[in-house]
Amino acid sequence: MIGQTQEQQLREGLAALGLALDAATVTRLLAYLALLLKWNKTYSLTAITEPERMVSHHLLDSVAALTPIAGAQPRRLLDVGSGGGQPGIPFAIVRPDWHLTLLDSNHKKTTFLRQAVIELGLPNVQVVCDRVENVTGEPFDLITSRAFADLGDFVRLTRQLLAPKGQWAALKGVQPFEEIAALPADIASRIQALAVPGLGAERCIVWMEPRA
Repeated sequence: MIGQTQEQQLREGLAALGLALDAATVTRLLAYLALLLKWNKTYSLTAITEPERMVSHHLLDSVAALTPIAGAQPRRLLDVGSGGGQPGIPFAIVRPDWHLTLLDSNHKKTTFLRQAVIELGLPNVQVVCDRVENVTGEPFDLITSRAFADLGDFVRLTRQLLAPKGQWAALKGVQPFEEIAALPADIASRIQALAVPGLGAERCIVWMEPRA
């Protein structure tokens, strides 16, 4: 809301989401916004730079998915096409017990992400600059994205990185029924609506997993 500080807006949004975060975590979330704004002047990380919109679009839009995703009890998470760090950086700040890999093929964006990890003190985050099809290693319990690709490409390009019994969680705006209808036959899906305080737009998680 106009006239509120970013901290007031964030605290009210967190309360609406039922998230009780300590002062140090709130401070770190706001420090992330400050870094995003500072680096955006050179690296064009986001088109949303108004202080009152940054809280809703960059922080609350990410943490609104935290409680549903925590229900999946992930240990290792991959954020594909992390860009300016959403949802991966807010996730890492709020859940230091999760290990997150932030993946983006854009060198400037991963340079920012690495600096954010250092300045925010996030030892639970690894940043990788590469195309997703080139990534190898230990698979992930949960793979998420916010603006990476349509659902079919998301699943196709990351299937080799999903652990047995793992899930995909795609953060979307309007419920993408056409994309869901085009998913491979062996992929089960469901939509979970999200209410993001102060956003004034539809948001949802599309959960996907290989059929048993």
